[in-house]
Amino acid sequence: MTENRSMMVRRPWNVLAFVAFLFLAAPAQATPVLVVDADSRQVLYQEDAGAPWYPASTTKLMTAFVVFEALRSGEVSLTTPVTMTRNATKQAFLESGLTFGRTMTLDDALFAMIAASANDVAVALAEAVAPDETAFVRKMNEAAARLGMTGTHFSNANGLFDRNNYTTARDLAILGLAVDRMFPEYRRFFLASAVTIDGKEIKSNNLLLTRFSGTIGMKTGFLCASGRNFVGLATRNGRRVMVVILGATTERERNERSAQYLTQAFDGRLSSNSGLVDNLQNRTDVAPQDMRIRLCTGESVAYEASRNALYPMGLPGNKSYLEDQIQGQVHAITTWANENVTDVPVPARRPSLPQQQTGSAG
Repeated sequence: MTENRSMMVRRPWNVLAFVAFLFLAAPAQATPVLVVDADSRQVLYQEDAGAPWYPASTTKLMTAFVVFEALRSGEVSLTTPVTMTRNATKQAFLESGLTFGRTMTLDDALFAMIAASANDVAVALAEAVAPDETAFVRKMNEAAARLGMTGTHFSNANGLFDRNNYTTARDLAILGLAVDRMFPEYRRFFLASAVTIDGKEIKSNNLLLTRFSGTIGMKTGFLCASGRNFVGLATRNGRRVMVVILGATTERERNERSAQYLTQAFDGRLSSNSGLVDNLQNRTDVAPQDMRIRLCTGESVAYEASRNALYPMGLPGNKSYLEDQIQGQVHAITTWANENVTDVPVPARRPSLPQQQTGSAG
């Protein structure tokens, strides 16, 4: 009986090991990767860069792009007040602590949206630039069309789950390059490793800012449906390289793989015959992968074990590519009450997926 109990205790781990083996033995479930020389736009490495994917909070790169365009045209200024509307405060996964009517400058709102990945602030920014979020999203899709992002469609300003909110690694690289090239005066928004909002600190999920020298942005994202995404830009010895990783399982995997690809690119160890990033073809014959079963259900332990075996960087006994120690930049935000904001009822929205299934857009 004792032996049987012992076998019963061990069996789940045996099953787990077997399931992990099946994951490893099965054909790899590809998650997109793209590495690009930011100056020449030459592709240095790519895996499924044209495959559709849920962008999560990398969506906020386009939100920032549209806001930057509005700043340049004079529609708004960096001192324009951005107020938390009822629609903004109803967004999911809020860490900002902001309540209805709290207001900050547009300058501070950009830091909150980019560094803290604040979903509520992203919507408030959209409503400060356009008549409403719907009108702002139209501007996002118009900008995507102008930039040649042929595999992208946006349905909201913050990247929360919607099946009509999708992109590709190719398109995100084109967007990130456009943000950096067209608006160099706003690069500072991507350098903050944390913000404080009325004294509450919220750290950026972009660990490379404090652990990989030369990092100059850009944006992370996570949903259960998308996995952990990253659009990053770094510079060393006068060379600038962009990396896009979609569908990573853990933050460690996302951070270490991003740093590894950047290191290999700067060392001249990546080369590809894929040509310019603009010439990569987006796939229209498949739908975005939905990572929820692999990441946010009972299968996640075995799947994570299989990914750890593929990408052990940074695990005990393995090399880490994040060994630099860089002083982080913290941006302080102070809000105030807007006594004039009108509490307009928000139109009913279609039911969203349960929180367990959607995850956070950050």
